[in-house]
Amino acid sequence: MKLEPIVVSLLDTDLYKFNMNQVIFHKHTDLCGQYFFKCRNEGVVFSEEIVREISEQVDHLCTLSFSDEELDYLRTIRFLKPDFIEFLRLWHPIRDYVTISRSPDGELSVVVNGPLFSAMQFEIYLLEIINEVYFRMTYDYDELKKSAERKLDDKIKLLCDGTYTFKFAEFGCRRRLSREWEDVVVKRLATETDKCVGTSNVYLAMKHNLTPIGTYAHEYVQMYQGIDKIPLAYTNHYAMRDWYDEYQGDNGTALTDTITTDLFLMDFNRSMVNNYSGVRHDSGDPYEWGEKIIEHYKSYGADPKTKLLLFSDSLDFDRAQKLFDHFKDRAKVSFGIGTFCSNDTDEQPLNIVIKLQYVNGRPVAKLSDTPGKAMCRDEGYLDYLKRSVDFRLHREK
Repeated sequence: MKLEPIVVSLLDTDLYKFNMNQVIFHKHTDLCGQYFFKCRNEGVVFSEEIVREISEQVDHLCTLSFSDEELDYLRTIRFLKPDFIEFLRLWHPIRDYVTISRSPDGELSVVVNGPLFSAMQFEIYLLEIINEVYFRMTYDYDELKKSAERKLDDKIKLLCDGTYTFKFAEFGCRRRLSREWEDVVVKRLATETDKCVGTSNVYLAMKHNLTPIGTYAHEYVQMYQGIDKIPLAYTNHYAMRDWYDEYQGDNGTALTDTITTDLFLMDFNRSMVNNYSGVRHDSGDPYEWGEKIIEHYKSYGADPKTKLLLFSDSLDFDRAQKLFDHFKDRAKVSFGIGTFCSNDTDEQPLNIVIKLQYVNGRPVAKLSDTPGKAMCRDEGYLDYLKRSVDFRLHREK
């Protein structure tokens, strides 16, 4: 079964990839990164035909470059700078950086290895390709789409009749059913409701005249673990410092849980509280997290009502509504909702990730606030990172 090209524009990715890449372009071009794919679902088998199609789709991806129209659109995003956009005119994905293989029992292996400014860009494109190839070649796609349409109709009804009262952004690139379906979802949510404030997908933001939304991901903080002169337990400090230096308070929502929120808050001092417009939750109990963040703002005399709590951890609309009702009178509250928007069918979605695991040959890891989310290929390093974090938490508490 031969599919049409899945990625047809290099804008078909999350905004935060451009945000992070701009910092790397200006400050850390000497870093090299290695990323590894993981499917967290039990019993998923990738056939030889599926893996061959994934590989051919990646071949096509690596023929793309940014068009003049796409570069002109990026220039309209106020915090992307002219020299970085000129760099993107020259940049394209390089096929030699990606290795794809399959084990005899059907486990998919994908490894990306290259300069970090280039390697990091592959993540979303590869996840889009893997997800769509798998669902189109494993199931009856038309039947999947029918169930997705039915569920989307139900969501829109509840968004319009007052059942759901919160604002949210669509964050569904990486695990979408298909490029075609994410386009439908974003267009309908934006035109048929007043609740969708934008999308992380830059291509769809351009196409539908929406706000592209995103700041940075865990990999941005992780990459500082690979810089020799930076102590492991202080990577949040250096990451936020570089981010502020690059954006001067614009584009300022900080991600808290790369090496635990408790450690993050040690570096989220008065200056950072004032410089960043809010924070994003992506692991751990969201209610405990929100209460902890509100108290932290108060401890520095900041009014939490002027700051954003952005929730993005495996949300559906019911969970988001409960969180909104709990926090809406004490802070600005918004949500990034991904798979529940872009791949909600009668079949279980894939829980697939591509994670940064090495920088300049050194292992890196995400601890997060949910232990099961940790992913590291070097158990000795992961233990060392945990001990480094615990040491600082106990020394400075």
